[in-house]
Amino acid sequence: MASKPKRHAQILRIVQSRRVTSQEMLRELLAAEGFDVAQGTLSRDIRELGLVKMASGDEPPAYTAPPDVVDPTPALRRLLPPLFVGAEGVGNLLVVSTLTGGAQPIAVALDHEEWPEVLGSVAGDDTILLILRKASHLRTVQRRIEELAGT
Repeated sequence: MASKPKRHAQILRIVQSRRVTSQEMLRELLAAEGFDVAQGTLSRDIRELGLVKMASGDEPPAYTAPPDVVDPTPALRRLLPPLFVGAEGVGNLLVVSTLTGGAQPIAVALDHEEWPEVLGSVAGDDTILLILRKASHLRTVQRRIEELAGT
């Protein structure tokens, strides 16, 4: 199963390179590229990417991306290095410490990653509580975060 950021990047490439007039057409184009997605997932992706249908002359409306959506590089890779302070956990709970004001954007970026080990997150100003599905996931997630942060 392809990750959400990769799927989003492919969706943007498709709608920027050709006229896509329906969700079903987009779903078929994604499937041809190896991204098999359900209609509900595709609807969420379209909403999250801010795609809108716009008419062009006499042609039927087609999906287009807002001009500010150019690079869907995962925000986590951009945010963690400058904002990460540390991570420590016990059981199925991992506390991620950030610089002041860094917890909210990092938590949003973590949520968008949709890591299968993470059940959810709660963020304050400089602390994120990650609730993991199993205690055995603790070290895996901690190492992944530390590697993305460059520590």
